[in-house]
Amino acid sequence: MAPPVLVAHSLACLLVAHWAAQASLPARVKAALLVAPPDVGSPDHTPDEVRSFSPIPLVRLPFASIVVASDDDPFGSLERAAAFARAWGSRLVTLPRAGHINADAGFGPWPEGRRLLSDLME
Repeated sequence: MAPPVLVAHSLACLLVAHWAAQASLPARVKAALLVAPPDVGSPDHTPDEVRSFSPIPLVRLPFASIVVASDDDPFGSLERAAAFARAWGSRLVTLPRAGHINADAGFGPWPEGRRLLSDLME
C-alpha cells in the first residue's frame, strides 16, 4: 500500500503540523496539501475557541508539502502563511483575493487544488 497524501484545510493544517512534530508515524506519509492555515496566535484573526492550537510548531515537516494561502484570508495574513511554509519546508502557492479558500469564499470544485494534489501524489 502506498503511503497516504494528507489534505487539510484551516485548523486541520495545524493539526497536521502538531502531529508531525510529535508522532513517529509521519515518515509513513508521502506528502500533505495544507490549505488556508490560520494564525491562531493572532488576536486579530482567531476566535478564543481555537487558541489551544497555539503555539504552532515551526519545524520542518518530514514529508513533502504545499501550503496554499490567500492574500485576504480573514483568519491569517499571507505573511504568516509564508512563514509557516518556510518553517515547514513547504512550497507556497498564493491565491489572490481567495478569502479562506472555502465555500463561503465562493469555492466549489477546485481544479487547481486537484492539480496541486496530483503533483504531490507523483
